[in-house]
Amino acid sequence: MKHLNRTVSLGVALALFTALTPALADGVAYVNKGLVGVGRIPANLKDKLGETFGSGSGMSIDVKGWTHDATGYKGSLWLLPDRGYNVVGTTDYRPRLNTISIELAPVEPGAAPAAGQEQSGVKATLADTMLLTDDKGADATGLDPLNGVRPAAGDMPILPQADNGKLALDNEAIVRLSDGSMFISDEYGPNIYRFSADGHLMSATQPPAALVPMRHGTPNFASDNPGPGAAEPDPKDPETGRQNNQGLEGMAMTPDGKFLIAVLQSAPRQDGGDSGSTRQNTRALVYDASDLAHLKLAHEYIVPLPVFKDAKDKTKVAAQSEIVALSDKTFLMLTRDSGNGQGLKGDESLLRKINVVDLSAATDIAGGPFDAADKPVAPKGVLDPSVTPAKLTPFIDLNDKAELGRFGLHNGKPNDKNNLSEKWEAMSLVSVLDPKLPNDYFLFVANDNDFMTQDGFQVGAPYKAEDGADVDTMFLVYQVTLPSLATN
Repeated sequence: MKHLNRTVSLGVALALFTALTPALADGVAYVNKGLVGVGRIPANLKDKLGETFGSGSGMSIDVKGWTHDATGYKGSLWLLPDRGYNVVGTTDYRPRLNTISIELAPVEPGAAPAAGQEQSGVKATLADTMLLTDDKGADATGLDPLNGVRPAAGDMPILPQADNGKLALDNEAIVRLSDGSMFISDEYGPNIYRFSADGHLMSATQPPAALVPMRHGTPNFASDNPGPGAAEPDPKDPETGRQNNQGLEGMAMTPDGKFLIAVLQSAPRQDGGDSGSTRQNTRALVYDASDLAHLKLAHEYIVPLPVFKDAKDKTKVAAQSEIVALSDKTFLMLTRDSGNGQGLKGDESLLRKINVVDLSAATDIAGGPFDAADKPVAPKGVLDPSVTPAKLTPFIDLNDKAELGRFGLHNGKPNDKNNLSEKWEAMSLVSVLDPKLPNDYFLFVANDNDFMTQDGFQVGAPYKAEDGADVDTMFLVYQVTLPSLATN
């Protein structure tokens, strides 16, 4: 028994040592201390509007309301669902934002939770649900804007519009501002929207022309997910601009509040985005946020996405799912594969990683010829030799078996509720509030469960997800040490 205990202790020590090995990005150390908490929201939870709760495409923690006492941490966060349950096509789901009350009782880095308490370190309770409406106060929709373009008016650019006349939104990332208003990025535009604290659209920012989806020479925001009875777009894919369902997936404000960074999920069509094996050169847009109603593109960079081999030895590119800004030159970026995880036929993910992205030596292409749709920066995925991309440094591996195992989780078989689901798409950062560890933070990571439940209700009708899928919303909380963050 003594030898067994020694073996276990050595195993924990080795795992902790591995987790604490710094990731060096441009000479600066970023330390992942590992998982310290896990929690769930049941798949069949209904939101405050009586419809199936929509999980996390985007997340923003209320850092000002975050507190710590002898029992742990308490606070709240905003969790942003996307366009609703749409396995067989989009529906007239009304976009919304959920407020979640959070209690966190973290374990010490490297420690194992008490038996039976592996996934109760995070307690998440739905507190409120708020609809997001257009600038006139009318309902928006998750329906695919097949051929609809709302004309520009006043300060508003052209916007995606569904056949029912509603503003079409496929929300992906959220930044909550100190005045309660918020920036939300979407897939369809791909646009950045600013909403008021009560959910009314205030302004919209359209990206450079190179990212706007074009069909037959005109903007067309369809994503090839037609609603009931609707036809597919012609052609199925855009000719240039963002690929279908590959919009502004990640967005974050720099800690000083001066810049808003948004990243396309993968490369535009003309830059190799027409193939899953050549879409690696995506773009990071850095906006001057000094005038919240009129964001101004200040910088733009190429960010190389991770490339890997699948089980059939085919080259694949991991899409990015979310970012957290550390400065105007550095951010964390979550990348992942697709088609694998709980609720799907594929069970084992090959790549789910958070990288440190360093823009400091990258070429700034903002306002140059590559911002036009007819001048690719990476034709067929080959980056123009005049452009230096950002640098990626691996930081956190979400699929780490030892880390997951401490909390009763795994990656791969058996494909049960403890196998990580496919889409990890939300991140947010908050201090550990320890004066002895001033650079330590909790990094919350949440999944998008695609509304998959066997007890669903949405748009006036019950539903059951295909193949018996019943996928909880989950939170993974990592403790990390980051360089000192400059705040306003």
